[in-house]
Amino acid sequence: MQVNISQHVHANVENEGVHESQTQPTIEDVHHGDVTVRSIPKGSSQTNNIYSSSYTYPTENPSLHEVTLKWMPDTSRSSTAIRCPRGPVGTARTAPLGHHLFTRIRLATPSDVPFIHKMIHQMAVFERLTHLFTATESSLSSTLFVAPPFHSFTIFILELSSSPIPPLTSPSPSPSFTPIEKTFNFDSPINDPEKDAFSVYYGNDQVIIGGFILFFPNYSTFLGKPGFYVDNVFVRECYRRKGFGKMLLSAKAKQAVKMGYGRVEWVVLDWNVNAIKFYEQMGAKVLREWRICRLTGDALQAYEISNI
Repeated sequence: MQVNISQHVHANVENEGVHESQTQPTIEDVHHGDVTVRSIPKGSSQTNNIYSSSYTYPTENPSLHEVTLKWMPDTSRSSTAIRCPRGPVGTARTAPLGHHLFTRIRLATPSDVPFIHKMIHQMAVFERLTHLFTATESSLSSTLFVAPPFHSFTIFILELSSSPIPPLTSPSPSPSFTPIEKTFNFDSPINDPEKDAFSVYYGNDQVIIGGFILFFPNYSTFLGKPGFYVDNVFVRECYRRKGFGKMLLSAKAKQAVKMGYGRVEWVVLDWNVNAIKFYEQMGAKVLREWRICRLTGDALQAYEISNI
């Protein structure tokens, strides 16, 4: 956790004879609102017996945390001790330090196929459709990356890490897309029991694969414009309902607008009321009067010998 935040410490010292020191309260002490120092930090400014110092601590996101500490003499200690207690008088007011999660959306590459395959299977389990799941890593590898991104099948990968994600070392598969990064702040860390099975490494930095979205171009004759059809959007279970699905869908919609496309479409199971509500909140219209027509399996293969 390595992003700087300035802490402003105010000390009301009624005692005489206090001296300057290099002492600095730890970030753990500041976070818990219980700090004691026995001397005024070196370099502190003084106005009407109010001492003020500015510190820098290692945290994640300076825009999320500002801390103000009110100081008062600690009569239970030596005459030169000043303390920020937990009580109502002189209480430290701190924004929650929280737990940060760094995220990045990037284009998938063939090396991501094992993760994509496992997530597709997890999606089939969630949707109660494992009886339809026949994809293999080999079939995905031979069909997904046959054309440049956005011209055919395209996958955005969601990466997550508790520390800043290192830059990509290889060029992006498409010059028209720049990876999207965003930092989330949560009250508690997210427990990922499968993180080792979904880990990629950039040098010594472990980054977790948390989800993906797969889409490809289609066309609207009514609009006279191409669009994107979303075949899958999936976030692994421990990362759901935290804003990552919205991030994936928003990245895809933003790319559609950038390319001048007219619309984005996908389907949703009628029993998945939470997903329907979520999509509607994002601005999507659920077309209840339409039905999906699908020709597959033996019905499709029968056309191989049919007379046209």
